[in-house]
Amino acid sequence: MKISHIEHLGIAVKSIEESLPYYENVLGLKCYNIEVVEDQKVKTAFLKVGEVKLELLEPTSPESTVAKFIEKNNGRGGIHHLAFAVEDGVANALAEASDKGIQLIDKAPRKGAENLNIAFLHPKSTQGVLTELCEK
Repeated sequence: MKISHIEHLGIAVKSIEESLPYYENVLGLKCYNIEVVEDQKVKTAFLKVGEVKLELLEPTSPESTVAKFIEKNNGRGGIHHLAFAVEDGVANALAEASDKGIQLIDKAPRKGAENLNIAFLHPKSTQGVLTELCEK
């Protein structure tokens, strides 16, 4: 697997509208994209810090994995996942991770926010960090 850079950090929030003032007014970052990813049951907002993006994740359904994460976190959000850009393609990276005994959440790439191909590796086999693999 050839990782080129950190693509983004996913941060679970109860409300993007309530969270953005901290990132924009206190930290001085600017939100450049908000979109809903229906199949993941989330609304996302993206901000840039240098070349790395922050992805705020607001659940759009109580059944979403982000809603469950917030619930398990005593109703607070927090860092949800770490996403890496892979140069050799998500499908190849998944195959390599599987061959090395990593538990896959996604068996094949799927579409994510910002039209990226994405897939997740299970935190039970990634040192406790939900890991996302991304490619344009």
